[in-house]
Amino acid sequence: MSDLFDLQGRRVTVTGGTSGIGQAIARAFLEAGARVIITGRSETRGAEAATALAPLGEVHFVQGDAGSEEDAARLEMAVTERLGGLDVLVCAAGTNRRMAPQDLSVADWDAVQDANLKSVFLTCRALYPLLKEGGDGRIITVGSMMSVLANEASSAYAAAKGGVVQFTRSLAVSWAPDGIRANSLLPGWIDTPLTRQARQDIPGLDDRVTGRTPLGRWGTPEEMAGTVLFLAAPASRFVTGAAIPVDGGYLMRG
Repeated sequence: MSDLFDLQGRRVTVTGGTSGIGQAIARAFLEAGARVIITGRSETRGAEAATALAPLGEVHFVQGDAGSEEDAARLEMAVTERLGGLDVLVCAAGTNRRMAPQDLSVADWDAVQDANLKSVFLTCRALYPLLKEGGDGRIITVGSMMSVLANEASSAYAAAKGGVVQFTRSLAVSWAPDGIRANSLLPGWIDTPLTRQARQDIPGLDDRVTGRTPLGRWGTPEEMAGTVLFLAAPASRFVTGAAIPVDGGYLMRG
């Protein structure tokens, strides 16, 4: 039983690992004894995150845009150089632009698709050889309950996250012969910088979320990390292609 959740020495990359859910996931892996690379666009934020996480274990920051093909190739080289291979890839990079569909510009649409969906494709494609080489690779993508639900201000985001879930399922089928498992996390309303901004922009959002969530509160980034650790651990060897809600029961109410 003790080996079921053993992540000691596992080589992990977390895109979008400099803040919010991504940083909480990186922290949890370090506390479990993994070796971790975090990525993000901001050099300053990345350096600050790496400094904050360094007391927990071996962590490296690689600056780059997850939606850039060139940066994905650079990430593959950095992972090879610094970790010597890869066991777990967590795709947590993403953003949203909250507006009605008719108000979205093509630039808005492309920015959301690139940050949330294209980034997953490029990163997974670039790091696939390393995951295959290890023989027990794990991919965990951060989707959203918006891949199932819809609202008036998140059409681009919902489309992107729906794509993430379906792409992850495709990886689960395509790369199963290579020993790679691929699963998605569907966070509910989580207390992050992104959702704090939404609470400022949308009157009454806080009360609506807590009133509709059976557990009666917002989730924390740390509560996302626990499910990710399970999906990365030996305990989940027979789990692939799943999309797991971590939402306090929000989706049950439709």
